[in-house]
Amino acid sequence: MVVAPTLRTVVRRLPLKLGVLAGHDALDRQVRWVAVSELEDPTPFLEGGELVLTTGMRLDEGNAGPYVGRLVDRKVTGLGFGIGIGHEEIPAGLVEAAALAGLPLIEVPRDTPFVAISKLVSDLIAAEQYDEISRAFAAQGRLTRAALRPEGAVAVIDRLAHELGGWAVLLDEAGAVRHGAGRGAADVTRLLPEVERLRRSPGRGVPASLALSTPAEHVIVQPLGARRVRGFFVVGLNKPFTPVAHTVVNAAGSLLTLAIEHGREHLSAERKIRSAVLRLLLAGQVEAGQEILELLGEALPDGPLVVLAVAGDREAVLEAAIEVVAEGFAAADADRVVVVVSEARAEDTVSALAGHGQVGLGSPVGPGDLRTGLDQADRALASARRGAERVMRFADLAGQGLLSLLDPEATEAFSAALLAPLREYGSRADLLESLRAYLACNGHWDAAAQRLGVHRHTLRYRMRRVAELLGRDLDDPAARAELWVALTAAG
Repeated sequence: MVVAPTLRTVVRRLPLKLGVLAGHDALDRQVRWVAVSELEDPTPFLEGGELVLTTGMRLDEGNAGPYVGRLVDRKVTGLGFGIGIGHEEIPAGLVEAAALAGLPLIEVPRDTPFVAISKLVSDLIAAEQYDEISRAFAAQGRLTRAALRPEGAVAVIDRLAHELGGWAVLLDEAGAVRHGAGRGAADVTRLLPEVERLRRSPGRGVPASLALSTPAEHVIVQPLGARRVRGFFVVGLNKPFTPVAHTVVNAAGSLLTLAIEHGREHLSAERKIRSAVLRLLLAGQVEAGQEILELLGEALPDGPLVVLAVAGDREAVLEAAIEVVAEGFAAADADRVVVVVSEARAEDTVSALAGHGQVGLGSPVGPGDLRTGLDQADRALASARRGAERVMRFADLAGQGLLSLLDPEATEAFSAALLAPLREYGSRADLLESLRAYLACNGHWDAAAQRLGVHRHTLRYRMRRVAELLGRDLDDPAARAELWVALTAAG
């Protein structure tokens, strides 16, 4: 709402020659409009906040008190009484009633037309409207210049808090604080339940903003994003938001959304470039990959390199990797993030990334052998996944047997296909356990039968059935090795 001129401002305009006869303490009331009426009861046609002008055609000493009472109840700003037409002076009863009620009573001389007062108030309101528009436009310009600074969204939040004289906080998509400015920003955590409610509001797209008000504080929570929520910003004041403040907040929201969406587009393009660089490096085209890395302001470190394969939330892992890898390279590929660092920085990088996902660590390799390094890292990561380990090093796989060096998916497929006839043989699941015991005891009938708790003739029968179903000679060392791998992979 536009800030209307006060009654004091109207009275002080010398050309009007207005005088105040009562209600001097209430001259700072705002005049929202001017109403001219000669009715004994004009209140049905008033909204409150008006300066009522009258010549008192229907007023006398007898009805002055009730007339003033009705105006006060309607919360009018003041009463202007034009003399020289119906009354040569304002009736004493009206002056007394106005003084008792605290209603400003203005004497309007005969040579001051009511229309001049109406025109003055209208001009003052129009000037205030123009001033509001100018202030809002200037604030938007300053916010736009802030958005163009290198720190982008952070600068907008700082500028917004300064423009409004309050506080502002930028939150990420999950509701975590990214940046705050102004007194009160540090206490934004108390509003996080409201942010979470807004974030989980039903429906598709970006939800509407949220306004919260208490006698001591007024807060706006506004989501950011074009098609889906990419973050939030929260603004707080110790007074109600004016129309100018709302305009500034909306402008800040548009600039922050633009910055976030543009940043994501830029980030998406950069990640595509990183993936392309990774493919070049893995293909042995190290020189071409290095040239592109230089355009990103990065380079592969000198000396032996270590490749890490990290599984987890790819967005979070990649952001963390880019942040911690000061000398090296990180890119999202397939279902994991690949990181290349110097041998000297490998362990520190592992410690930094282990909190974001499972890490497989290859052995040191040269720039031309990154493909080998990635294969090792992937094998280590696969082993970590199977064993629910946080970190696995390829160098440690040697102590875990042959299976740790095999491709997990291929091994599982081989095991399922080879052992399928035994699983499908009626309900005789004991064939698998009998085969496992037989192979574990290296073909010794008595030891295997004792392990199973059956007679050795029963075990011999079962093994003949296994050999028939699988079409394998169980005395062949190669067949035994394949079956042992299959059983081990099956768990």
